[in-house]
Amino acid sequence: MATLLKAVPEKTGRWVVEDRNKGVFKVAREAFVSDAIFEKERERIFDKCWLYLGHATELKEANDYLTRNVAGRELIFNRDRKGSYNAFFNVCPHRGAMVAREKCGSALGFKCFYHGWAFNNNGKFATRMGEGFYPEDFGKDGSVDLVRVPRLEEYRGFYFINFDEGAVSLEEYLADSREIIDLVADQSPNGMEIIGGGQQYSINANWKLLLENSFDGYHAEDTHATYFEYLSDYIGGAANDDLSAAKVESRAIDLKNGHAVIEGKAPWGRPIARTIPSWGEDGAADIRAARAELEARLGVEKAHRIADGDRNMGIFPSLVINDIMAITIRTFHPVSSGLIHVNAWAMGPVGEPRIQRKRRLDNFLEFLGPGGFATPDDVEALESAHRGYGNAKFAPWNDISRGLLKDQPTNFDEEQMRCFWREWARRMEDQ
Repeated sequence: MATLLKAVPEKTGRWVVEDRNKGVFKVAREAFVSDAIFEKERERIFDKCWLYLGHATELKEANDYLTRNVAGRELIFNRDRKGSYNAFFNVCPHRGAMVAREKCGSALGFKCFYHGWAFNNNGKFATRMGEGFYPEDFGKDGSVDLVRVPRLEEYRGFYFINFDEGAVSLEEYLADSREIIDLVADQSPNGMEIIGGGQQYSINANWKLLLENSFDGYHAEDTHATYFEYLSDYIGGAANDDLSAAKVESRAIDLKNGHAVIEGKAPWGRPIARTIPSWGEDGAADIRAARAELEARLGVEKAHRIADGDRNMGIFPSLVINDIMAITIRTFHPVSSGLIHVNAWAMGPVGEPRIQRKRRLDNFLEFLGPGGFATPDDVEALESAHRGYGNAKFAPWNDISRGLLKDQPTNFDEEQMRCFWREWARRMEDQ
């Protein structure tokens, strides 16, 4: 293997050790349980990186808004009267109460319930003060407007924020992950949309475990054995053959800046142009029509990649896009070194036929939802690992060396996780 011929020096940090000559990549379990490390992550990662806020279709009309907690900060994501998208800190400039208290709605402005200070939905202070209480020019300098999040940028309808005014642009940060986002956004000529509301749940584990797990193909066959047994009964023994083939055909791709994706072909059906026998002839006809539309609009090669590929992508540090049997947008934010709050949404084509939407949501809930085949398994695995890290003093290292010496790692190797850890170590150890 060509990799073995390269003189790759050993890279050793306090928490991450990589030595390609020896085929070793290890991560200190202290990195998952240390409160001091967690506080440093807040400063160096969550205060500096682009973080997912929401999708354009969650705010369909001018004046729509939603509230969301991102990295421990309460925010308002809204469209003002002109239809422009905004992100404000959800805090009154007067005494600090939250000015928007509902999860979502439509509002021309926001009024703090505590003392009645009011703001237009473009953030401008709008309270009429009685004479003599404040100077005549009070607030005209913008000092009592709602405070904007320093950076708000969008790519293909996905809105991100950054708390660092001096951060690189979103497109530069996303790097090669834009290609994978394009494969999602291009699945419909009418655009893609968030379907219904979101799902919220918590996991008693470190946030990095969830990012690792989200694009870790190695665990699937064992952790989710019940699901693959179900698939085998549901669509026939070919499911097991397809899973074996995926080990050969799949690949792990470094998307730069800590982002990575695993891509391959799995046994399940995809409402975007890949059928299964249980959908019957009507389903097969729907899928043929979907594939024909993709090919006519995007060309055969890209249509084939969209229709036949399955992708799990992690965007550093805390966004996951699962484009597999359904599309899930999942973001998560750490509350402490051992607690994560998770938000997840289903996504589908705008104007999707009703039967295709049903197949999509059935797939979503069946595997990806909080009560599906996969998520409870994953939650138990992550919480079990986090409990095990209580032994870090005596068993201090995680090993994620699998496939390190391969020229082209597959889904079932661990290169995608190494991409994450290299970026994590760069931000945490090289400053």
